[in-house]
Amino acid sequence: MAAKAFSRSITPSLVLLFIFLSFAQGKEIMVGGKTGAWKIPSSESDSLNKWAEKARFQIGDSLVWKYDGGKDSVLQVSKEDYTSCNTSNPIAEYKDGNTKVKLEKSGPYFFMSGAKGHCEQGQKMIVVVMSQKHRYIGISPAPSPVDFEGPAVAPTSGVAGLKAGFLVTVGVLVLGLF
Repeated sequence: MAAKAFSRSITPSLVLLFIFLSFAQGKEIMVGGKTGAWKIPSSESDSLNKWAEKARFQIGDSLVWKYDGGKDSVLQVSKEDYTSCNTSNPIAEYKDGNTKVKLEKSGPYFFMSGAKGHCEQGQKMIVVVMSQKHRYIGISPAPSPVDFEGPAVAPTSGVAGLKAGFLVTVGVLVLGLF
């Protein structure tokens, strides 16, 4: 009897804690969805921009690259350097083969390969981070237009994450009641 009363009193606290933590943490997102995706694309449809267009990036998320650090690197660059494939003035340069970049503000981020000739062959990517005000609503509107040349970002739904959190919450409540 005491265990059931304890379970009922602690369940709402756990549910609130779970909901808070599920929204407070950024995700680690593997670039291209897999190890070794940081490479010259074999076709336009294989470009990392196609992958990035389908994803929703939030403030606090981190992009993770896995690549051969002896042969390649990741450069974060300005819009102008991205467009012209200029590798001489990066905002940041990563050469370790296991790069993690935290997305700390909304807007576009421009990345390209630091290996000679790779950017010109399509090894580059634009990631658009949604603004904080769009983070927790059920269906996300398309991001506001930004001034950069690059792929259009198709709107997608943020419902999947909310649905998973709701199912876990219902599961905890059901288990706490029986």
